[in-house]
Amino acid sequence: MNIIIPMAGMGKRMRPHTLTIPKPLIPIAGKPIVQRLVEDIAKVCGKPIHEIAFIIGRFGPEVEAHLIQVAAEVGAKGRIFYQDEALGTAHAVQCAKECLNGEVVVAFADTLFKADFTIDTSKDGVIFVQQVADPTAFGVVTIGSDGHIEGFVEKPKTFVSDLAIIGIYYFKDGGYLKNEIQYLLDNNIRDKGEYQITNALENMKNKGTRFFPGSVSEWLDCGNSDATVYTNTRYLSYLEGQNLMASDVVLEHSVVIQPSYVGKGVKITRSVVGPYASIGDGSQITDSRIKETIVLKNSSIKNSMISGSMVGNHTSVEGKMNKLSLGDYSTLAE
Repeated sequence: MNIIIPMAGMGKRMRPHTLTIPKPLIPIAGKPIVQRLVEDIAKVCGKPIHEIAFIIGRFGPEVEAHLIQVAAEVGAKGRIFYQDEALGTAHAVQCAKECLNGEVVVAFADTLFKADFTIDTSKDGVIFVQQVADPTAFGVVTIGSDGHIEGFVEKPKTFVSDLAIIGIYYFKDGGYLKNEIQYLLDNNIRDKGEYQITNALENMKNKGTRFFPGSVSEWLDCGNSDATVYTNTRYLSYLEGQNLMASDVVLEHSVVIQPSYVGKGVKITRSVVGPYASIGDGSQITDSRIKETIVLKNSSIKNSMISGSMVGNHTSVEGKMNKLSLGDYSTLAE
């Protein structure tokens, strides 16, 4: 089985955090979003993974090497493909057409999930969905009387269904998907100005492919900073009971309330950290109270009370008592 992960977006809703780091590399409980996604998919595939295709922007050799290593850690070969122009979900998937063969999972790298199942590979295809309050921002599916998917609608303006496609798909025949996407591109078939994977799915359905909905226990969005902080909180709750503190963490008159992640070389002095905090490698927390917050690497927080926040890499905060969203290399002091 192959996995296709489109992740070339600029992450505008996550700014300022994505000005210096691609959104899928922002850490959740100490690991990049995309690494968490790959590990979780590997758990539910039920079959060996041969190749993982990462469709990215021009993120640079360091990022590319990291992604290859992410694939290697689940026993797969990592491959890098580029999407230089944002032309829609179908176009993004087709950028990795060399890997669209045999059984394929497509997963967009701005979502995580909790699931206790194995993908049903006896089906032609499985489209994972979740019920949402406002379906107008999503692609949605309609379900027939026998449980299969009858139709796909991209961001409906009027109500047709509240079952939103969460961005994870299983296809028994990746080559068939590749051909249907190529048909859209060759004939310039767009929806709302872009090539949408839902149009390819609709064509496949009309030719007899039977797609079925899949469900997850929880769908976790990483689209903006508030959602990512919440996802970090939920993911830490999944990991409760595991050792999430590096062996060289220094605690001086301090306590870490679990579940929390504390990285290598962190020093915490006269402070309370947690619950649901993630503190990146090399950061220092002094005379502070931090909970439900992501602090990235090599940052310093002093004399502060922070909750529900994201603090970037190499950032300094002193004397703050509120919710923050600070990008890398920032300084904020009272």
